[in-house]
Amino acid sequence: MSTSTKPNIIIILADDMGFSDISCFGSEIQTPNIDALSGDDGDPKSKSNGMRFTQLYNCARCCPSRASILTGMYPYQAGIGHMVYDAGVGSEYQGYLRHDMPTIAELLKKTHTTKDDDTQHHDGGGYATYM
Repeated sequence: MSTSTKPNIIIILADDMGFSDISCFGSEIQTPNIDALSGDDGDPKSKSNGMRFTQLYNCARCCPSRASILTGMYPYQAGIGHMVYDAGVGSEYQGYLRHDMPTIAELLKKTHTTKDDDTQHHDGGGYATYM
């Protein structure tokens, strides 16, 4: 992919959903629109470039799960080891993303920045990101 072609990325994180609740993962309930996003719509002529994750580990709570999917790190490494409040036991449980922990959006922005984007780039260094 060239730097002039920006990816179109959608990440869906659904709470209270089982592994096989959508048909591309084996459900008896048909979910064709979600299947098409996953790149597995059953049509061999489909030009879908979708992808489905098979190694995302649920952290049993929404905040740490979101921190993990946003950063690609274990939630405590990202600063949200429990929930979005400071537990007072260190940076692993500070309740917001660490300033030195880039999110997938920040990494993609850096990778796919064009000359026109340079003036609009924000590195997020001066704020706390709350989930």
